[in-house]
Amino acid sequence: MASTGTPATLDGPGLLGGWTRIHPVRAAAAAMILVSLAWRAQLASRGYLAVDDYVLIARAGESDLTPGFLLTLYNNHFMPGALLITWLVTRAAGLAYWPYVLLLTAAQAVLAVSFARLLRTLVRPGWALLVPLAVFLFSPLTLEATSWWAVGVNMLPMQVAMVLAIGAQVRYVRTGRKRHLATLALAVLFGLVFFEKALLVVPLVFLLTAFLFAGGPPVRAVLSTIRRYWPSWLVLTAISLAFLALYGSRAESSLRRPDSLGEVLSFLWQLLGSTVVPGLLGGPWRWLPAGDGAPVTAPPELGRWIAWAAFLVLVVLTVRLRRVAGRAWLLLAAYLTLVTALLAATRLGSIYSDVAGAVPRYVSDVVVVAALCIGVALLGLRPAPDHAVPADPAPTNRDGDPAPATGDERADAESGQTDDASAQVTADDERGDVVPVPAEAEPRVAVPATAFSGHGVLHAEYDNDDLPPLDRPSAVRPFDAPPRRADAVTGSSPSAATPPLPPSPAPDRPVPVDGRTAGPLSPPDQLTATPEQPPLTGGRDPDDPPLPAVLVRHREAVSAGLALALVAAGLGTAWTTARFGDEWAVKSGRTYLDTVQAELAAAPPGTVFFDQPVPGDVVPVLSAPYNRQSTVFHALPERPVFVTEAENPSLFDSTGRITPVKVDGPTAQPGPEQACGWKVTGGETARLPLTGPRDDWFWVVRIGYLSSGETTGTFRLGGKEKRFPVKTGLHQIFFEFTGGGDTVELSVDDPEVTFCTNEVAIGTPTPQQ
Repeated sequence: MASTGTPATLDGPGLLGGWTRIHPVRAAAAAMILVSLAWRAQLASRGYLAVDDYVLIARAGESDLTPGFLLTLYNNHFMPGALLITWLVTRAAGLAYWPYVLLLTAAQAVLAVSFARLLRTLVRPGWALLVPLAVFLFSPLTLEATSWWAVGVNMLPMQVAMVLAIGAQVRYVRTGRKRHLATLALAVLFGLVFFEKALLVVPLVFLLTAFLFAGGPPVRAVLSTIRRYWPSWLVLTAISLAFLALYGSRAESSLRRPDSLGEVLSFLWQLLGSTVVPGLLGGPWRWLPAGDGAPVTAPPELGRWIAWAAFLVLVVLTVRLRRVAGRAWLLLAAYLTLVTALLAATRLGSIYSDVAGAVPRYVSDVVVVAALCIGVALLGLRPAPDHAVPADPAPTNRDGDPAPATGDERADAESGQTDDASAQVTADDERGDVVPVPAEAEPRVAVPATAFSGHGVLHAEYDNDDLPPLDRPSAVRPFDAPPRRADAVTGSSPSAATPPLPPSPAPDRPVPVDGRTAGPLSPPDQLTATPEQPPLTGGRDPDDPPLPAVLVRHREAVSAGLALALVAAGLGTAWTTARFGDEWAVKSGRTYLDTVQAELAAAPPGTVFFDQPVPGDVVPVLSAPYNRQSTVFHALPERPVFVTEAENPSLFDSTGRITPVKVDGPTAQPGPEQACGWKVTGGETARLPLTGPRDDWFWVVRIGYLSSGETTGTFRLGGKEKRFPVKTGLHQIFFEFTGGGDTVELSVDDPEVTFCTNEVAIGTPTPQQ
């Protein structure tokens, strides 16, 4: 075979080129991952911090790193991992944006590699594997999570948890090894540390197991899933209950009731028609700006209907080609139902209900499930490698013929699963002989012998690259090579009674492997198409329906049509992503903060400021008190000094420029004294009526005065008072005051001092123009 020349090809300068020629699909996948990382990092770097980012940074800047800070909910979200990372970056880099771009890119890299490995573990090999990988890497539904820190720090860890948990459960189902339960538990806990929505990983793992690894009718499949894999559900139930107890003790209820049935229907049409389906096929092609935050979907009507038509064609075609495709689409529908119900219960009936279905970040986790389901629908589940040796011989009757299948076994056959499939070997299995799993843990799964080492718990998988060359004594063949006897796997010598191996089948015929039909001999990444199987999508299972005659007769035309559809989807994705980048690059907060820092650098020493909210398009009023300048600017390298009383305070206007303060509000009526106005002397109190009443609220008072000496004055309004310093000569004083009324009282402590004023104003501070 070609294996004898492979080592020479891979040695020396031709290492990368040789690996690429032998594994073209993996090389293409690696290139796609690198392109997606570079593209999205460039897109994210065009933007800046936005909305919730400032709030998270402000809270981190004013807090110590304590358990109380980490366990504090933000907008009812439990996210200690996100708070910890934000605190560390704030302490190290302040309001700098580049550390967050690097962190988002690193998280994407981990997620992309993990997802690619999961695809190769779960589905058959073939060039079509690049389709679900492309959906996952480039879907516009995940652009927010890869660009906006406040979104990505929640969603990317949750997606990593989804991928690792699914991979761990698949390996546990196929091998029965308990260490995969540890990976499953750690993956779910990792997600919950960053986002409470990661609790949806628990039902997702159950649904995936029931839909893809259990046969028969729905009730039987559920019962079989519970009975066979009860250790998984025991672990996940314990984690879920413990987390719900912790979260429930700290959170307030976020559940709301929609205002009407029309609101619900509009939300569903918006979510499914404008966001999910178009987003999976390269849409929405047009975005609606949403201030400094990420834009929301606004697809054109024609694009919406084309996306739905293409999606329905994909569903019908894959169901017609593979029986397991129906279960895959049902899995996607079930998870999407969970996400939709959760979103409707927490967003409808609020001020955000009109756009709740058009926000991609709410369904970015659906992309993980959708991409996996597309992969299963196109390629089918990866068959068990034929070196997975059952622990016990197949049961026979008295005449030596195979015994009739039990009800559960017939159900497994109907779903395309066999006991051999459950006993699939993964690349992380240890060396050694056949080790049967204890009956009380997994009565139907045995762990076969392997002759190779693995990658560890988190990234273990069955992988052709992990197998030693076939010319070694302990070699284990790739799953698509001709089957070997058990003695060839274990390395024992065949006995005289052992019949010889059958001759290798013709290279253009499928090879039976563990009750399934693998593709003809070819490089491990791909399978060569024949007239009996579709191109690019690997082998076919015996229970798959026959190919439609039109596909067989017009393979070239069908392939050309599929290629055109993929090109159209790719161009649409590129257009959508580019338009998102244009919207994301417009950041009022960046312009505002740049101006503030430039003004501070040029301000004279001793400049002090009254605290004000930042503009609403930078941090909305709903985020109060974390929309105040004193909190937002806390992480700046050169922080302004904020005061509550000053003779000549300044303000930052809406553009970030420094201006003097004026008070906008009712003033005192003119005083009776010529050239003095209201005179305060001899220990008397002057009563100054205002031009309009003031409610009891937070105000700023300005008093312009002329004094004959230094003393302390007292300002009273509505039963509350404020003492302020009085200087000799013509001066003014600004101070914050809480109170209300229609008459001001003024007095001074020193009866020898004459205090004159005709300028008293009570209101809100505004910049002087």
